[in-house]
Amino acid sequence: MTYNSSTTSIKNWAEDDRPREKFILKGRNALSDAELLAVQLGSGSRNESAVELAKRILFSVDGSLNKLAKMSVEELTEFKGVGDAKAINILTALEIGRRRALDVDATDNVIRSSKDVYNMLQSMLVDLPHEEFWCLYLKQNNAVVKKELISKGGMSATVVDVRLVVRKALLQSATGIILAHNHPSGSLKPSHQDINITKSISKASELFDIKVLDHIIVGNYKYFSFADEGIL
Repeated sequence: MTYNSSTTSIKNWAEDDRPREKFILKGRNALSDAELLAVQLGSGSRNESAVELAKRILFSVDGSLNKLAKMSVEELTEFKGVGDAKAINILTALEIGRRRALDVDATDNVIRSSKDVYNMLQSMLVDLPHEEFWCLYLKQNNAVVKKELISKGGMSATVVDVRLVVRKALLQSATGIILAHNHPSGSLKPSHQDINITKSISKASELFDIKVLDHIIVGNYKYFSFADEGIL
């Protein structure tokens, strides 16, 4: 970088160092996470640039955008140079990204393996401090027609309504369901409750010719697949 550390505004940097200009000249993929965050910040403080401030913020969350998305406005404004407006800009951008992940892309939504399920849901489940239970509803060609958050719980459990899961499948005219939830502890071992709810949903779904294809447990950036382990 060739900017003067005493100059905080992006517009005063050398052109090659401006994240916005870099975005235009080289494309979005050329920007680092810190540079993308710096664009949202717009400026730093008296003693550091926007990129330096962005790096400091990311360092505080071990470089994890998922952890950053869980910060509050109050937590972000503890950083010198970040006021309410900048904090809201950051969290708004991350929320847009989260909602984008919920959208089903018709050109890339066919489930071929448990890894596809993990890739589709990990951004919503990794690093959560509580359990969430999700369902993917599929057509006959294993294309996902809907992602649904079924329930949220505490650190070690969440209550799942079997009737709700099946009702949503019928509303989507789904022929298959994939279940997924996270373990905040990081453990991938399915609990008795995990196994029982899988059996209950499978049994109820079969009454309507709907098949439960898998149940994925996400924890510590890894996953466990009931189907892969032959226990579905």
